[in-house]
Amino acid sequence: MKKAVIILVSLILLFINEAFSQNISSTIGPDKGALVIVGGGKVPAEIWAKFIELAGGETANIVVIPTALGDSAIQASKGVFPEKDLLEKFGVGKVTILHTTNPQEANTEAFIKPIKAATGVWFVRGRQWRLADSYLNTLTHKELLKVLDRNGVIGGTSAGATIQGSFLLRGDTKVNTILEGDHTKGLDFIHQVAIDQHILPRNRQFDLIPVIKKHPELLGIGIDESTAIVVKKNQFEVIGNSVVAIYDIANIQGNTNNPSNESGNGGAFFFVSKGQKFDLKNRKIVK
Repeated sequence: MKKAVIILVSLILLFINEAFSQNISSTIGPDKGALVIVGGGKVPAEIWAKFIELAGGETANIVVIPTALGDSAIQASKGVFPEKDLLEKFGVGKVTILHTTNPQEANTEAFIKPIKAATGVWFVRGRQWRLADSYLNTLTHKELLKVLDRNGVIGGTSAGATIQGSFLLRGDTKVNTILEGDHTKGLDFIHQVAIDQHILPRNRQFDLIPVIKKHPELLGIGIDESTAIVVKKNQFEVIGNSVVAIYDIANIQGNTNNPSNESGNGGAFFFVSKGQKFDLKNRKIVK
């Protein structure tokens, strides 16, 4: 009995030590590889070029996942996907379409075979809860993380942007205006983050404020259309045509001044512009 207790205590201490070590060495973004997270709208050539570059250029092997569109839209497309055509037009050597709405199928070795060879994965627009329903906590989910582990890239736009966060904003199956609905877990490629998209054309720039008030541990990132963040480890850079909004509980509560220009009066959120870099760990613009 005494020996069993000693073994149990040793295992608990080992678990705590490993958990602590992982926490110390962890990053907000992926430890390896990169994310290209796009705020919807038309994706400029600059963003496609960056995604293809990170995937390996002409030798890239890219998997396109259209699941967020829904079965009816996918069936109506009759196998024609503009993302696939565009990537091939840009010179990508191999592009594969991969789709299921069945998490059991997504949990099979046969289904994940294309991802095992992929250097990049792209999630298209639609509804993000469909991606969670199909892939969360499956072999597909694990294999997507392995794409990053081998220095690949995962990108996506609109729903394909929000799904990359740890908190799934607008994940309700009924309507996308419910901010915290019946799906709240994303694929967690970027940790402790809630991502919104289309923020200016759809007047969403204030929507993340109540979410961060309720979940102050989260960092809110609102990405405008035709704009992306390229995430590596604890930093992202803004590329594309517009801006990215940052929602931090410290700003929302007025405990710190946001880094607006000299004519700004502070506020609950602030913008990061094209070419600027942001420190995800320390939650500040990199000067």
